[in-house]
Amino acid sequence: MRTFGKSAIILAIVTITALVPAYVSAQAPQPAASRAAHRVAVVDVAYIFKNHPGIREEVLKVEKDLKDFDQELRGKQAELKEEALKLKAFKVGSPDYAAQEQKVAMMESQLRIEMNRQKRELADAEARIYYQNYQRITTGVKVMADFYKINLVLRYNSDQMDLAKPETVIRGVMKNIVYHDEDLDMTKAIMQYLTKQMEQQAANPVQGVQRN
Repeated sequence: MRTFGKSAIILAIVTITALVPAYVSAQAPQPAASRAAHRVAVVDVAYIFKNHPGIREEVLKVEKDLKDFDQELRGKQAELKEEALKLKAFKVGSPDYAAQEQKVAMMESQLRIEMNRQKRELADAEARIYYQNYQRITTGVKVMADFYKINLVLRYNSDQMDLAKPETVIRGVMKNIVYHDEDLDMTKAIMQYLTKQMEQQAANPVQGVQRN
């Protein structure tokens, strides 16, 4: 993890004592323990999920599966509609009508079950992607925080406000972090960490996502 880079080295020596108002220096000296420096950093988790190639590849695969399922579903719905139209060829109450009606009912029931099952599987797959990669992110944050003696890592959002998109303005106004030094941002370093972890997992799948 010594490839964290120049920014990370700077980050490791920046302390939140720099945020204390200037007038504090004129106050009476505080005990040594209370003056202890606390190193902080920030990470943009949303940016990582949206831009990391490995995560995007996993998400795109689920999206492709969803599109394939939608296409398959439309085909089955067309078959169901075609079988339902055949009812018009039979007299209501006749054995043939009853048989066809039962066939349509069974097809509709099976289609509904299959649709619910497939949607649940795709939703589970998507949730698994976010869960596993969030575990990777938090593990990476802890590894780097331990190495660089960082006491606190805050989550922030780097998206910029756009007046043409009111929702971005609302999100911007609600940001918890109003300002941070660029050198406090470990987002790119975490993305590099994720890439390394994914490469290691691909080379040795039995290790799983929780091993480093």
